[in-house]
Amino acid sequence: MKILVPQAERAIRPGPVPSLSVIVAAYQAADVIGDALESIRRQTVRPLEVVVCDDGSTDELDAALEPYMDEIRLLRKQHGGEASAKNAAAHASSGEFVVILDADDVFMPERLEALTELARLRPDLDILTTDAYLTVDGRPVRRCYHDRWRFEIHDQRRAILERNFVFGLAAVRRERLLARGGFDESILWTTDWDCWIRLILDGSRVGAVIEPLALYRVREESLSSRRRDLLLGKKASLEKAARNPALTDDERRVVARALASHDREIRLLDLRATVGGATHPGRQAAIDIARDSQFSVPERVRAAAIATAPAVARRLIRRSEARTWTGAGGTQVSRQVRPDSHVGALVRRLRRG
Repeated sequence: MKILVPQAERAIRPGPVPSLSVIVAAYQAADVIGDALESIRRQTVRPLEVVVCDDGSTDELDAALEPYMDEIRLLRKQHGGEASAKNAAAHASSGEFVVILDADDVFMPERLEALTELARLRPDLDILTTDAYLTVDGRPVRRCYHDRWRFEIHDQRRAILERNFVFGLAAVRRERLLARGGFDESILWTTDWDCWIRLILDGSRVGAVIEPLALYRVREESLSSRRRDLLLGKKASLEKAARNPALTDDERRVVARALASHDREIRLLDLRATVGGATHPGRQAAIDIARDSQFSVPERVRAAAIATAPAVARRLIRRSEARTWTGAGGTQVSRQVRPDSHVGALVRRLRRG
């Protein structure tokens, strides 16, 4: 088992085997939750419990859950969003760790075993995760962790302010999670990142098993409105972090740089959305970006091209969008590649046992 962990601050001895509660927030998930729960049924190490929170679904969720009712604890609440459903499930659970499983994702059979062993080996860690396959329509696109998106082990305080390096299907020490207020229910898009920021700044540390032990479904985020909402969510999380009194002066500068980076992304996204209008309202914005040294040279060149040749830019953008779309973490997904059965076969094998 390959693990990445921060250096221990003192001599650490392996601890007892911790108990794990799997929590599942479910909203309009009748078509996918069966695969998620089947993957828990097939674990080599069974959890203490599985707590499913129905966040006000109006689909056929009850029918989808019926085969698993003897194996889960079901909560029901009015629709309040993912964070509120996770909080309700965490409060209702009793394991030492709560393990997040999104209703449309899948654990590989050894995942809980690997998380349990990492928690036993490093009882000083409060957040545990693994690598995963990012999948689209049943086919793997890439792994979560790769050369350009690494799991951080050296300065986790600084890194978590720059980017969310924690794969979200994490195991979190329940007592620490609840003591820090759980997931912020006012944050829509980046509630996990906000939670990791608060925990890490409060002294928690994170370890990872660098093996792909989950299947994480990537959805299309190429629509400008959705990508803009995600960026605004990131800004909200960072602006909240900036108010944290635990930040050092250097960390405040890290947050300021990250906020400026997201502002630039929003400006570029807004410019792209305006290209080709009848009056080309983005021309002045393109000129401003082309003159702004805070942007990279390629970004400034593209902005200059948009300012001078908007019709050509519009055709190129539409051509690009017809070929690819953007998913989680900026993952570029081709529209031309037909789905294969590799990951789908894994899910079917999980269901058959």
